[in-house]
Amino acid sequence: MTERTDTGFADSPLDAEEAQLVILRLLNEDPELSQRQLAERLGTSLGKTHYLLHALLDAGMVRVRRFRQSDRKLAYAYVLTPSGLRERIRLTSAFLARKERQFDALKKTIELLKNEMNTSLEQHAASEGARSRSGTTK
Repeated sequence: MTERTDTGFADSPLDAEEAQLVILRLLNEDPELSQRQLAERLGTSLGKTHYLLHALLDAGMVRVRRFRQSDRKLAYAYVLTPSGLRERIRLTSAFLARKERQFDALKKTIELLKNEMNTSLEQHAASEGARSRSGTTK
C-alpha cells in the first residue's frame, strides 16, 4: 500500500468515513486532482477511490466540472458543494473527538505500563539486594 504522507492521517487502512474525510479535504485543497492522484494520496486502489468518490457525488457532496487542459484534453474538477463542506466539518469533528478519546486512553495505558514497570524494577532490585546480603546468587 502506498504511504500517505500528506493526508494528516496515520499510515494504516482508512475506514470509509476517514476516507471520505480525506477525499473531501484533498478536493477542497485541489479540486483538479485526478482519481489516480486521489488514490495515490489515499493509499488505496483506483477502483476503491472511484467507488468512494462516486458515493460522494451521488450524495450531492461533490459535483463534477469539466474543463480543457492545455493539451486539448478534457479534464475534471471535483468541487465540494455546500453540503459537502458541511459534511467535511461534521466528519472532521467526529474524527477529532474519536482520536482525542483514543489519545486519552493511550495516555492512561502508558501511565499504567510505566507504573507496572517501575514496580517490577523495584521488586527486582529488592530481591537482588536481599540475595546479595544473604550471600546467595543465581
